[in-house]
Amino acid sequence: MAAEAAPEATAEGEGEVKKKGPLIKIIIMVVVVLVLIGGSIAGTLFATGFFTKKNKAEAAVDATLDKLEGGAPQGDGHEAPKDDGHGAPKDDGHGAKKDDGHGGKPGAEPVSKELVAPDADNQRWKFNYFALEKPLLSNIAGSRKVMQVQLTVMTHYDDRVIKNMKTHELPIRAALLDVMRQSTESDIAQPDFRKMLAENLRLTINSLLEKYEGFGGIEEVHFTEFVVQ
Repeated sequence: MAAEAAPEATAEGEGEVKKKGPLIKIIIMVVVVLVLIGGSIAGTLFATGFFTKKNKAEAAVDATLDKLEGGAPQGDGHEAPKDDGHGAPKDDGHGAKKDDGHGGKPGAEPVSKELVAPDADNQRWKFNYFALEKPLLSNIAGSRKVMQVQLTVMTHYDDRVIKNMKTHELPIRAALLDVMRQSTESDIAQPDFRKMLAENLRLTINSLLEKYEGFGGIEEVHFTEFVVQ
């Protein structure tokens, strides 16, 4: 009986080995598939730069931490100027401009409030007007009509030009009347007559001022009154 039982046990063991064989193969196949999937995912992430971006982000974080641990850099007295307590940098002794205390920017040139001389490179600063005290009355050439104008001049230069006008008003009036007497009725009928007359009077005034003072300065002539009758 004992001799017959042994072959049966051997047959059962072979059956168990045969059953385990397909299971092991399935496990191996699953592992292989998982490895392939994992390798594919890793390759995709590497190709898209995922690991590189992560390294850059880590490097940026490390740099920030280093700055925080090391503290903000302090000037050594030769770089950035110090604040003066009003939000504007002071001069650090190496060419940096100070704030003017009125909201001006560092480096901005201050605005000069001095009067500009008429002979200082023709620099200008404001409008100056001067009206002749009396109107100019002149006959019209070849006609019984007369022309009366009230004259005002303008300059961008300082009061010296106006002072020169007042000083030499008599010869200026005489010269202006000579120009006006040359006008004819046909001249007056032209649309641009007043404009042309104003320019001729301006040139006449500047010519006399240059003769007596060495500088003209009159830039515009205006008629505040213009009558022909």
